[in-house]
Amino acid sequence: MTISTPAVRSIPEAKKIGMVSLGCPKNLVDSERILTKLRADGYAMSADYDGADVVLVNTCGFLDSAKEESLEAIGEAIAENGRVIVTGCMGEEAETIRARFPQVLAVTGAHQYEQVVEAVHTAAPPTQGPFVDLIPQPDDVKLTPRHYSYLKISEGCNHSCAFCIIPALRGKLASRRIDAVLREAEKLVAAGTKELLVISQDTSAYGVDTRHEERMWKDHPVRAHMTDLARELGQLRTPGGETPWVRLHYVYPYPHVDAVIPLMAEGLLTPYLDIPFQHASPKVLRAMKRPANEAKVLERLKSWRAIAPDITIRSSFVVGFPGETEDDFRYLLDWLEEAQLDRVGAFRFEPVEGAAANALPDHVPEAVKEERYARIMEVTERISAAKLTAKVGRTLPVIVDEVGEPDEDGDIGATARSQADAPEIDGQVFLRNVPATLQPGDFASALIEDADAHDLYGVIG
Repeated sequence: MTISTPAVRSIPEAKKIGMVSLGCPKNLVDSERILTKLRADGYAMSADYDGADVVLVNTCGFLDSAKEESLEAIGEAIAENGRVIVTGCMGEEAETIRARFPQVLAVTGAHQYEQVVEAVHTAAPPTQGPFVDLIPQPDDVKLTPRHYSYLKISEGCNHSCAFCIIPALRGKLASRRIDAVLREAEKLVAAGTKELLVISQDTSAYGVDTRHEERMWKDHPVRAHMTDLARELGQLRTPGGETPWVRLHYVYPYPHVDAVIPLMAEGLLTPYLDIPFQHASPKVLRAMKRPANEAKVLERLKSWRAIAPDITIRSSFVVGFPGETEDDFRYLLDWLEEAQLDRVGAFRFEPVEGAAANALPDHVPEAVKEERYARIMEVTERISAAKLTAKVGRTLPVIVDEVGEPDEDGDIGATARSQADAPEIDGQVFLRNVPATLQPGDFASALIEDADAHDLYGVIG
């Protein structure tokens, strides 16, 4: 009698996805969520165009220059791979994208996760689903280093700023449930995150759309409100018992922001606020349709610094907005001299299709924009240099981002950040002669030995 041997079926190779993520951290979080869902569906990730069955391009559409960068990225992906799906903010302009690149497989808008995944399934059907359903899935996909993570608490925005089209791209404010946000934060910290970067379009408005609804968390009710969220995040601890850094971004200076400053003084929140002031001249702020109470802001900055002396205030400003006169610009420079902000970014006004500011009179000539940009950067760099020089001789807590290889003398250098430095946008702390045991993600104390206009230099203290 002949006994037949069952045929052995091998698990087919997973389809691979490439990703190009452009724009702000909020887009990066969207990319992470899309890739996490696709990996759960049996897809693998590709680090290059050649190895990908399909390439996703997550676009930015905030400014015309960002749109052009997105179009260039789409073109490069098509040239290198040919099978491209477009998503993100510029996905709202599908006709523009298809007119330039008719070969794109699909176009979806911002945070349309399900539509993106469906498009991928259509373009490159998953091959592993029936074979791997019982295999435990790994952690969520992260596009940042293991030790820091972005925590997005809401989508959209209720403001109608004249220079911005975010509400048209991402809709009105839509806050996540407070318990869902805290659960994600807890999971991230348990998995190795040492620094949480809280992001949204308007962090201060978190929960306004849900009337700050309460949810139960750890046996007590918590409101969907920035102050409650900050207080709860301050209770998190890493598996090693350390307090993770919690950094607040995109914070509009509403009155209740005052309530989070004591949490910084207590060490529960990182003493850092990213506040989009945009300008100081009352006339320009009104034209921008922004709050125009710059005098009271200066008073509050002083009170915040009295409570938390090490607080870092970062902001960004637009120069050359339509109607901005030389007097308006000088007002801004004088305001900056008094405000003494720690970190400042400046942008030349750039029209973007659909923005109300395009229709305003008295557009500023490009040459004047460039001259004003150079002047504001000179002022802010001088202020930054003085503030960083004042830190020389101090010992500051830092988080390590990268550790180098030993040089010819066996010395090892490392790149770190202080609590005043958010990743990618602020300065760094360059450390010399660090211990061989130092690892990315480690907290350390650094004795600051030198400084320039943007960065600090020191040694483990």
